Amino acid sequence: MKAVCLLSGGMDSTTLAYLARERGYKILALHFNYRQRTEEKERSCARTIARLLNAEEYLEVDLTYLSLFGKSSLTDHAIPVEPYDPEREGIPNTYVPFRNANLLAIATSYAESRDADAIFIGVQAQDYSGYPDCRPAFIEAFQRAIDTGTRSGGRIRLVTPFVNLSKRDILSLGLSLHVPYEHTWSCYQAEDVACGVCGACHFRQAAFFALGIKDPLPYRSEE
Repeated sequence: MKAVCLLSGGMDSTTLAYLARERGYKILALHFNYRQRTEEKERSCARTIARLLNAEEYLEVDLTYLSLFGKSSLTDHAIPVEPYDPEREGIPNTYVPFRNANLLAIATSYAESRDADAIFIGVQAQDYSGYPDCRPAFIEAFQRAIDTGTRSGGRIRLVTPFVNLSKRDILSLGLSLHVPYEHTWSCYQAEDVACGVCGACHFRQAAFFALGIKDPLPYRSEE
């Protein structure tokens, strides 16, 4: 069995890739660059994880056109990344408009060209994000698009086991799989020392704290 694993270099996608390997899939690692603030760090982490997984292939795709659209603090540096706020309502400004549809369309082309059986994507509808393209309804709709628009006629399956899990749940699973979290990156706005205040940092730190484990990444608050 072969699986395209969307590998961002972050906690969730790395844990999911290790889970795919545990389930017996050969890994086709797919990484995207779209001029996000931490592009270099994410790319470095993804390459390291693909090597540690002995991925059958590792492919990087340039999606810089997403930065031309803007409207996200990840791709438009004129928009500051929002700090985590438990009282915040609505979608955070780190949302990149319809990003996952773009990623999954390319992943589907890649999977079909390699006769892969599955696409693993670490979307998560719990915790803070509220991103509309992480919801189960979106995944179900995209699965129908894959079934309808590929010659495989339903062979390629979207695998999203984290969609209803918390960050703590994902970390707990990853620890059992011996995921090397020291080689992952979550911060939205820094590439050397994690900011510790963005939403991604907050939920990562909270997950490690809840399990009584020290996060191997450096944070500004620890300096």
